[in-house]
Amino acid sequence: MSDDDARVRAFHDAVGELRAAIAKVVVGQERVVEDVLVCLFAGGHVLVEGAPGLGKTLLVRTLAEAVALRFSRIQFTPDLMPGDIVGTNVVVEDERGRKRFELAKGPIFGQIVLADEINRATPKTQSALLEAMAERSVTIAGTVHRLEEPFFVLATENPIEMEGTYPLPEAQLDRFLFKVVVPAPDEDTLVAILERTTGTESGVVPQVIDGAALLAQRALVREVYVPEALTRYVARLVRASDPTQPGCTPSARRLLRYGASVRAAQAMVLAAKVRALMEGRAHVSFADLKQVAHPALRHRIIPSFEAEADGVSADAILDALLAEVPEGSERVAAIAG
Repeated sequence: MSDDDARVRAFHDAVGELRAAIAKVVVGQERVVEDVLVCLFAGGHVLVEGAPGLGKTLLVRTLAEAVALRFSRIQFTPDLMPGDIVGTNVVVEDERGRKRFELAKGPIFGQIVLADEINRATPKTQSALLEAMAERSVTIAGTVHRLEEPFFVLATENPIEMEGTYPLPEAQLDRFLFKVVVPAPDEDTLVAILERTTGTESGVVPQVIDGAALLAQRALVREVYVPEALTRYVARLVRASDPTQPGCTPSARRLLRYGASVRAAQAMVLAAKVRALMEGRAHVSFADLKQVAHPALRHRIIPSFEAEADGVSADAILDALLAEVPEGSERVAAIAG
């Protein structure tokens, strides 16, 4: 086995151990767990949407324990202020009575940060996350403070139609690598949840990898090979979602006001690299790209008024887009799954 093959195998095994560790506490939701792990290894942030009580917070806490990173939680409320997130300078007095300013760090200085119910805070407070998510730093009183890597934000939100919520601005939505929708559990899963959470036994989460190992795995993700045929497919797909482009598909022209951004294309390629490694491959396939298309694009497209009036969901629009955009003649020369 070559060194590269060994690294791919180690990645595959690490993901399997993480899945198993999370499954000791979190029942079901395998696709949600997988999408969150994709974001973790890709080095991006994830937005998780679902009704209260579906285990969103539990998933993040369990993940933090398994990866052995410093965990912090921000409970978003309408009266939360930006300083409550990033921290502030406070006056302290030493033993000689001399006073000085000292930084009281906010919860954003964690490594795995849970932004719980992010859409319950005002847009001004929501935007306090932007610099931290994009630049891995925060500015307090003119001083830039670097955040410790690995740094991973997992934000949860309740469905927008619920009372007391504020839709996230498009600029902030674009900062999330994925938007993951948590479905309601089926009957068998709900029974398993009840048996596990109302009994005496509680799952113990083992520490699978540490921060240094996670950073090494993220570096490996960047090395995964993507054939040009696949990057061109992603470019066609993103351009086809833009109603202002000549290559826009008929359904996108009718159902979308704004198409996906450049970050959407970057998210698809990076997430597909992680999925390839999860499958034990060092190259990306068309199947990998299509598997990550919905979570990478659903929060980066804006439906038209017609689509909203007809109740057409973002996922339904993406289904039509994927059906209308061809993979291209280059597929013959590409490594495809």
